Amino acid sequence: MENFTYAIGTRSYFGEGQIKNLGRNIRQYCARVLLVYGQGSIKRNGVYDAVIEELGKSGINFAELPGIEPNAKLPDVIEGVRLCRLHQVGGVLAVGGGSVLDCAKTIAGCVAYEGDPWDLISMQVRYTKFLPIFTVLTLAAAGSEMDALAVISDMNRHDKLITGSNMMLPKVSILDPTYTFTVPPKHTAAGSADIFSHICEPYFTVDESAYVSDRIAEALLKTVIHYAPAAMDDPTDYEARANLMWASSLAVNTLTAKGKDIGWSVHEIEHTISAYYDDVTHGVGLAVLTPVWMEYVLSEKTLPRFVTFGLNVWGIDAALPPIEIARLSIEKTRRFFSSLGLPETLRKAGVSEDKYFDEMAVKAYGPEGRANSFMPFSAEDVRNILQKSF
Repeated sequence: MENFTYAIGTRSYFGEGQIKNLGRNIRQYCARVLLVYGQGSIKRNGVYDAVIEELGKSGINFAELPGIEPNAKLPDVIEGVRLCRLHQVGGVLAVGGGSVLDCAKTIAGCVAYEGDPWDLISMQVRYTKFLPIFTVLTLAAAGSEMDALAVISDMNRHDKLITGSNMMLPKVSILDPTYTFTVPPKHTAAGSADIFSHICEPYFTVDESAYVSDRIAEALLKTVIHYAPAAMDDPTDYEARANLMWASSLAVNTLTAKGKDIGWSVHEIEHTISAYYDDVTHGVGLAVLTPVWMEYVLSEKTLPRFVTFGLNVWGIDAALPPIEIARLSIEKTRRFFSSLGLPETLRKAGVSEDKYFDEMAVKAYGPEGRANSFMPFSAEDVRNILQKSF
């Protein structure tokens, strides 16, 4: 088990009615915020009114940046930076799902930089200062409410990059499961696939010495498997929504990655897909790619991890031959995603053609590939997975 430092600076208020803690916590940092949100759902379900009421109680003024689209994009970051400077805000408040939170977090880190925000997003220049970040979560998926990363797309460059800094951690996050009651089934399914993938990425390593991290990961995977169908069947099932929401936060706040050398695999491939095909939902792409990636990396060297996955997560009979356990665990994963109504091919997910696959393969891991993923990967490997997924 490798050395690590673990510190989470986000204060999370979890449960129904926790919005009451928003205003007074923001007030500790500033009196004016930029309110960032999506395309109107928070106004239809009452979350917007609840947020505005709490800001008013604490005397917090705000400017607004509405209309953030799925797959947070560079133009919205640029506009947010402009509004922050124009209104001289002291913080950024995101109300929504992962794309809204990612956009807001990136805005907060770009305000102090006079150059092109893409310099920071692409990590060519280091972040030096952030406005304090506050979040109100309305979709369990990305885990951005409790991590120090964001994902931003520049569709002109066909780039979708992970950016981050320890300073990007939100100061305060409000996690009220009732705010996810109105999430449509297709987004609940895609969000559940995203959570599942966030857990799998650090779980699938050949190093099995981080026993604690692995057992936590398995518990979280079983939570998603158990509660995603329940939330699909009854969108107002508080127990299901609450467990998915907390699993989402714990999946990507580095808890399950501690003590390991990991290299994220599937996410990087999916990012290249939605950088070219904007209408491909991130979680949907992950649901397609994950079983194909599993099949591709299954080998004599990786077999023990798949056996552990099959036994501890899927409850497969230990008396079966190891290779059968491994293959059955992959098939169960594929069936789970399918049971949520998620497509099994990239074509069905919205990728209309494969002419960009060569470019995507290089963008995913770079021309040199990646050595520290579950198995060493080259651009050719990525190209093969894309084609097998198509």
